[in-house]
Amino acid sequence: MIFRLGELFCGPGGLAYGATHADIGNDDFKIVHAWANDYDRSTCDTYIHNICPDAPDSVMCGDVRKLDLDATTTIDALAFGFPCNDFSVVGEQKGFDGTFGPLYSYGIKILKIHQPQWFLAENVGGLRSANEGKAFKKILQDMKDAGYKIYPHLYKFEEYGVPQARHRMIIVGIREDLPYEFKVPSPKPYENIDNTCKTALECPPIPENACNNELTKQSAKVVERLSYIKPGENAFTADLPEELKLKVKGAKISQIYKRLDPSKPAYTVTGSGGGGTHIYHYSENRALTNRERARLQSFPDNYEFQGPKESVRRQIGMAVPCRGAQIIFEAILKTFANIDYPFVEANQSTDLDK
Repeated sequence: MIFRLGELFCGPGGLAYGATHADIGNDDFKIVHAWANDYDRSTCDTYIHNICPDAPDSVMCGDVRKLDLDATTTIDALAFGFPCNDFSVVGEQKGFDGTFGPLYSYGIKILKIHQPQWFLAENVGGLRSANEGKAFKKILQDMKDAGYKIYPHLYKFEEYGVPQARHRMIIVGIREDLPYEFKVPSPKPYENIDNTCKTALECPPIPENACNNELTKQSAKVVERLSYIKPGENAFTADLPEELKLKVKGAKISQIYKRLDPSKPAYTVTGSGGGGTHIYHYSENRALTNRERARLQSFPDNYEFQGPKESVRRQIGMAVPCRGAQIIFEAILKTFANIDYPFVEANQSTDLDK
């Protein structure tokens, strides 16, 4: 059973890489790229370069609100990591009242047009609380109304071997006329994986000629400030001389000039933010390179990001970790292949309002 995958809000290809590399030991069950969409040119170029270099026209670069969705080719599966800006716990949490909140509805439209056998939708964990929880319930209901059994779960990717604390709401849907029940894959098989950020960045060492590995320019003052910050500390918890302290009123964000703790997974890689938010090395007085950030997102070293350096930084921060995505896609394939796998018991699950 070969599933042709369509993607909305595809980003640089974290979900697509996980999908197309999903392997359950049975070549009759796999996922292949059909088409994808994103609004950002550099992001689309990254996706094309790494996922479908022989089919560049299969990536529709433009605002989803202006696409002719009815003209998209038939698909068997849909993935959509709908924009999370308005559902994130960082910021104002505008939910449906924001610019990005309603964009999930374009995924619903594709479900109604093509009725794929299954879908995977991704968003931030804060989705559950946006609009006092009403946004999440509305989204789940719309998915059900489109004809799907749904399986939402808050995945903590560091529990699945990803070297980064990244919590995302993933909703798997299976068309209601199909005799399959998805089960959330258990993190237990990944308990003994060394997923510390130190191991991720050093084993093996990043090749000298690796792409996207340029150092960030930093002022002498920033370097001096970092010299006082110990692994795991930030600009507000470290013992800094008065002249190096940040003059910030109000909330003190914990990730400002925060050094990684080499004995733990990294804290969450983000796609935007000014000075002090680039993620800082545990032993060197510098920000991580984009290639190092990509490793924390479990992209392979030969995955080449296209576009200017800041665009690449944003692409990496907005992506779904490849390794985590692959685990979920493999669970979907095993579901359709009737292959048993370790799963999270219902009373242990964080899924909501089925």
